Amino acid sequence: MSSRERPLSPHLQVYRPQYTSVLSILHRITGVFLTLGSLLLVAWLVAAASGPDGFARVQWFMGSFIGYLLLFGWTVALFYHMCNGIRHLVWDAGYGLELDEAYRSGIAVLIATAVLTILTWVAGLLIL
Repeated sequence: MSSRERPLSPHLQVYRPQYTSVLSILHRITGVFLTLGSLLLVAWLVAAASGPDGFARVQWFMGSFIGYLLLFGWTVALFYHMCNGIRHLVWDAGYGLELDEAYRSGIAVLIATAVLTILTWVAGLLIL
């Protein structure tokens, strides 16, 4: 019997990351980012309700480079999490579980995320 300690479950230092596992980890990370972005949205709404001075400060921040970067990241996280959630719903229904189908649906999620994010930002810029 070996005295060497072995991991009890798959571990990042033992296994090479696979495409599907990376997408799964990204799904969890985007869920956290969506929560943080929602807090930023709540701060914006509270500032709007508190009066013009508070709203002007938050609006200035949201209009800054960092604010736009945060909004862009939140948009990417929103669309990725939504598209990957739909992918998981399809899997829960018993479809797309073969490895090649899982890879194709992962690529479709990434493409849909990019397209939806770009369309949203282009439409937002056209409205301004």
